[in-house]
Amino acid sequence: MNSLIKLELARALRNRKFLFFSVIYPSVLFLIIAGNADSTTKVPGSALTLPTYMMVSMASFGALTAVLMGNSERIAKEREGGWVRQLRLTTLPGRGYVLAKTASAAVVSLPSIVIVFAVAAAVKDVRLDAWQWLALTGAIWAGSLVFAALGVAIGYLASGDAVRPITMITYFGLSMLGGLWMPTTTFPGWLQDIAKWLPTHAYAALGQAIEQSRAPHVQDLVVLVVSFALFAGGAAWLYRKDTLKA
Repeated sequence: MNSLIKLELARALRNRKFLFFSVIYPSVLFLIIAGNADSTTKVPGSALTLPTYMMVSMASFGALTAVLMGNSERIAKEREGGWVRQLRLTTLPGRGYVLAKTASAAVVSLPSIVIVFAVAAAVKDVRLDAWQWLALTGAIWAGSLVFAALGVAIGYLASGDAVRPITMITYFGLSMLGGLWMPTTTFPGWLQDIAKWLPTHAYAALGQAIEQSRAPHVQDLVVLVVSFALFAGGAAWLYRKDTLKA
């Protein structure tokens, strides 16, 4: 399995388009959204300034990009191309393939988180305690596993031709409605009620709680745990179904 993980990492690092969108693009978006905001302007309904708020949102967005976009399309195309079928003929267990995909995506997601933090600190003068930087990195990185499971599920659900539009709709829908591109406090009341139950909203809320040195809301933790269980369970069921079909 270690050899497969190394292969997946090498393939991801050679994909310049993927690296741009997962590593550089979130930092560029952060500068565009928070570029004109000063260090005192607070986000409506929040105790955080816009740069501090958007730093967590864009770091979460970068990790989401790496694990969701990096898994779904690649798995669907590898299934159609016969690569997954060939791996089943080896001693590699089925879970090893899924773990290799998740591990490679997680490794690539870490630089996107760190770069957003570095840009926010250097350009927008965001300042946090050392424990907060470490806790933010760990929480956002670990929370990305929820969406890695979703990426695997979509990869086994969709065909090679259909996977891209399904992934893009899911990706942009979760990002926008979950408040990763703009604070949900700017949404109409009915849309805010919907956003609170989306895993992307709960994902960013974990980081925002750390920035405010408070415990996360129980609802956000429940949403993430339930989402992971649903996505991981769906991925496992679809994998077994695909194995029986083969």
